[in-house]
Amino acid sequence: MRASFIDGIFTHTNAGPLLYEEMVQLKQVNVSMGLMLEQIAPHLRETVHRQAPSKDPDLRLQQLEWAGDLRIPFTTGLLLGLGETSTDRQDTLKAIAQIHQRWGHIQEVILQPYRPGHQDDWSTAGFAVEELVKMVAIARDLLPSDIAIQIPPNLVESPQYLLACLDAGARDLGGIVPLDHVNPDYGHGAIAQLSQHLNLQGWNLQARLPIYPHFDRWLPEPLQQSVRSWRTPLGYVGS
Repeated sequence: MRASFIDGIFTHTNAGPLLYEEMVQLKQVNVSMGLMLEQIAPHLRETVHRQAPSKDPDLRLQQLEWAGDLRIPFTTGLLLGLGETSTDRQDTLKAIAQIHQRWGHIQEVILQPYRPGHQDDWSTAGFAVEELVKMVAIARDLLPSDIAIQIPPNLVESPQYLLACLDAGARDLGGIVPLDHVNPDYGHGAIAQLSQHLNLQGWNLQARLPIYPHFDRWLPEPLQQSVRSWRTPLGYVGS
C-alpha cells in the first residue's frame, strides 16, 4: 500500500467547490486536485449540513465532472457517520463510479470515518471501525478496479483494524503528516513505526507523489518534467 507523506513537494489543491475557470487555472500548477463528495444524500442538508451550502451534492458532483472534462487527476471520498444510511453510502460510491467511467480521472476514493473532536458543534459517537472494514469491502466491489481505496490510519483505532481494512481492499494510506488539520485531535504515529508494523504483516509501505504514474501524461509539460525527476528516487520505473 502507499502513503503520500511527501505531499509537500507538489501542489494538490482541495479548496472546496470551485468555478470551472478556477480549475482551468489551477490545472497549470497542480499535479492533482481533490474534493470530498462526502454523501449525495439530500436529507443531510436538513441536519448536519443545514448551514453549509457548499455541501450541496449536485455542486460537488459537478466538480467531479469538470475535473474529468479538464483531465485533472482527482481524489474524492466519503465521510462516514453523518447520519446517512447504508443505501446512501452505496449510492454515493455508485455516483463516483459512474463519473469515473465517463472520464477515467479518479485516482483514489477516501473512506473517512467521522471522529468527534473538540472543535465540533455536532455530537455523535463517530463511525464504528468495524463498519469501516465492511465499507472498504463494499467500496472495492462497487468501484472500478483502477480506483484505489484510501483510509486514514490515524482514524483507525488499532493495528488490527488497519490490517483488516487492507485485507478488505484498501491500498492507500493518504498523507501521513505531523498535523492532520481536518482531524487535529487524531495525530499520526511515526512513519518508521507504522512501516515496521506493516512489514511484519507482509505489507510494504511505499512513498508516492500526489499523482499516480499513469496520469503523468495529463500534466502540462513543465509539471511532467518535475514529476519525472522524482519517479526514480521513489522507485518507480515507467513503461
